[in-house]
Amino acid sequence: MNVLIAGGSGFLGSALTNSLERDGHTVIILTRRKTADPNHIQWDGRTTNGWGSRVSEMDAVVNLTGYGLEHWPWTKRQKRKFLDSRILPGLALASAIKDSSRRPRVFLQTSGINRYGLRNDTIADESAPPANDFLAQLTVTWEDATKSVEELGVRRVVTRNAVVIAKRGGLFPLMALPVRLFFGGRFGDGKQATPWIHISDYVGAMRFLLENENARGPFNLIAPTPTSNADFMRALARELKRPYWFHLPAFLLRIPLGEMSVLLTEGSYSQPKRLLELGYKFQFPTIEEAAQEIFE
Repeated sequence: MNVLIAGGSGFLGSALTNSLERDGHTVIILTRRKTADPNHIQWDGRTTNGWGSRVSEMDAVVNLTGYGLEHWPWTKRQKRKFLDSRILPGLALASAIKDSSRRPRVFLQTSGINRYGLRNDTIADESAPPANDFLAQLTVTWEDATKSVEELGVRRVVTRNAVVIAKRGGLFPLMALPVRLFFGGRFGDGKQATPWIHISDYVGAMRFLLENENARGPFNLIAPTPTSNADFMRALARELKRPYWFHLPAFLLRIPLGEMSVLLTEGSYSQPKRLLELGYKFQFPTIEEAAQEIFE
């Protein structure tokens, strides 16, 4: 299988690429970085110049683009960058597919689990409507940017990703840092959800959805066991043999972080209903199992 991955040189893209290449698939990566690698193509994330014709060679296209929400502060300019870095690459990919002489069989569009709001009273599955806050509406425009490929007969899958945790890379090392420094504890009241998925399950689920012809539409990529912030931080402290005692009130986090503090103090509970129904088996369904593997 020939796979084109936009944004494939980052943490998640590298993990997916390595898995595909180990099984003999050919991966072409669209990246903004200058590179001499023949399988890496530099692009501007806005147009099809210099790479659009390559889509005709592809069996699958994966869109992993999006400027990280961890970048601070969340000014109007920063929010525009969050938006543009998700919409413009998606529109360019959809345009390339429309103009291709041979269209890919599947298009995998990444999105975020924040679609369901900052907090909710139920455990949301993929049928839940989007909330009205900034993060939720960001996912709506993110997903809609590539919706047009469905009208071209391409099977489109949308993955609404939780925080991917791994030994190295991504946000998890930063999340675990206070615990390592003996300042582990909950954020705010600790009752808010901390959505997560182990890197092995992230890659496994992405491969599963790419290769399963019955997979269409949205899928929550999140561990099946609901995890509160208190449970999450307590599990890290237990595995690292550190104290769980230094609890940070929400207002203290809002002072330096502003609106960005919602990433730590708010979170909706969600479930991977459609992924489980389709038959995916999680390797690390609980935070205790995931933390044990990561810190072993």
